[in-house]
Amino acid sequence: MTKQVFVKREAQGNYGQNPKERSTDELIRSGIVNLDKPKGPTSHQVSDYVQKILGITKAGHSGTLDPQVTGVQPVGLSRATRITEFLLTAPKEYVGIMHLHQPIEEERLKLSIQKFIGKIQQLPPVKSAVKREVRTREIYEFEILEVKNQDVLFRVKCQAGTYIRKLCHDLGQELGVGAHMAELRRTQAGPFTEKDQLVTLNDLEDAYHFYREENNDKLLRYCLQPLENALTYVSKCWVLDTAIVSITHGRDLAIPGVVKLENFRKGENVAIMSLKEELVAIGEAQMSAVDINTKDKGIAVKVKKVFLETNSTQSLGLPSPD
Repeated sequence: MTKQVFVKREAQGNYGQNPKERSTDELIRSGIVNLDKPKGPTSHQVSDYVQKILGITKAGHSGTLDPQVTGVQPVGLSRATRITEFLLTAPKEYVGIMHLHQPIEEERLKLSIQKFIGKIQQLPPVKSAVKREVRTREIYEFEILEVKNQDVLFRVKCQAGTYIRKLCHDLGQELGVGAHMAELRRTQAGPFTEKDQLVTLNDLEDAYHFYREENNDKLLRYCLQPLENALTYVSKCWVLDTAIVSITHGRDLAIPGVVKLENFRKGENVAIMSLKEELVAIGEAQMSAVDINTKDKGIAVKVKKVFLETNSTQSLGLPSPD
């Protein structure tokens, strides 16, 4: 997805390295695995398996999948666990099988599905992790792929937090015949898809074995992605090296440190990037990108989470902001 970019000043970055150039050990400490969750374990258990396979102390998933649901489950490793919360609000896509409780004409089914595209009202199921009250969710795409007797193969792309099981139930109510979700697979979570280096737990375990026992990291590097790959749906702002030092020492991003920025609104989450495309921090825009581009002073982004380690900026040779 291409966003409008404002260039505030010309500058070059000498600090750091491009994420694609990180070592394998660095990726283990700060990468993401686009995991193909199997049927059976919970999302939390899957994260624990990843943690044990790689011998790290922390791993976190983005968005819970039911134990019986399979598919795309990005898992953040060590330092990258904090990036997963920004994937929670990204769009999701699923392919599933809905079983109709009575036969129905396919044309009528297609017409009824159209009523569920756009903003809908959902009451979360009794067994859910959120307060049970009616919520508005948006269905971006909803289509039938195949119908066989009373089983309907469908694809749906939707806002995060949409309950597909409830969507099937509500569609059955609309049709007047009843329906339930029989099977479900997530095919996309934000920027991560089935076609984007999707790996199984066995793939990851074998790859790590080759790396540690045979000093061959080819397979493991295929399994591990830089945490920056999670930022497709987050607006970005690129900064001077000197601004990086200030941010890693606890300062917010001021306008003089901005080099270029994507078009975003006040209040949005913004990824603060180095000129070598490394994630420095994520914060909340204190003014719109247009205002930042036209003003010379003020706080542009209030920093919420710093991802670049403070001691790594010291190797740059720049003075502390203090």
